[in-house]
Amino acid sequence: MKKLLLAFAMSCALLGATAISPAQAASAQNQKMSQCNTEATAKGLKGTARKDFMKQCLSAKAATAAPARKLTAQQQKMVDCNAQAKTRALKGDARKKFMKECLSNKK
Repeated sequence: MKKLLLAFAMSCALLGATAISPAQAASAQNQKMSQCNTEATAKGLKGTARKDFMKQCLSAKAATAAPARKLTAQQQKMVDCNAQAKTRALKGDARKKFMKECLSNKK
């Protein structure tokens, strides 16, 4: 019985030394969430576009994916305008008109 308890105590000690504590895991997740939130705010994302971005950013795939290529100013403007049109649920002529105005505005 003493040998069994000793073996159990040794295995617990080994597991405790190599395992990540829940506090460390929560801290890493909070840090990742904070970083993703900062990026979403910097991009000016709102509504569904922000929700989709946060989901992608926080997923495990985002951490292992290759870094995205840098977008040109015009490409970034296109992405931003498209996200705004999607958030507003614009369709057809209303979407075309919005996209034309959004892309012609100079920032």
